[in-house]
Amino acid sequence: MRIDHINIAAPWELLTAVRDFYCQALQLEEGARPDFGIRGYWLYGGGKPLVHLLESNAHGPAAQPYYLDHVAFELQDLPAYTARLEAMGVSFDVRDFSQYGFRQVFCKDPCGNGVEANFPG
Repeated sequence: MRIDHINIAAPWELLTAVRDFYCQALQLEEGARPDFGIRGYWLYGGGKPLVHLLESNAHGPAAQPYYLDHVAFELQDLPAYTARLEAMGVSFDVRDFSQYGFRQVFCKDPCGNGVEANFPG
């Protein structure tokens, strides 16, 4: 078993900013998406639609506590990634666990969702 994709639902104006964030920061690419009768985007990485974005005016900031803290992606080239985040004006936190074989970068997308990037080595 593996996670197939994540889905983010938000109003259209915010969804466009979220699309731009994932395409710029993680270098995902907008690709083919079935016609579900509602606007949205599928963002691809490695030939797979990893991030699904769906227009929704029914979704907004959580009225109740939520428990999903973040989603994580494995990337390469930590300096290039942090340079992209800096150029985008995105705040981030770098954590060094090189003694365990990886480093991490944490930030938030425009919806406030936690995004973790793991860098092996």
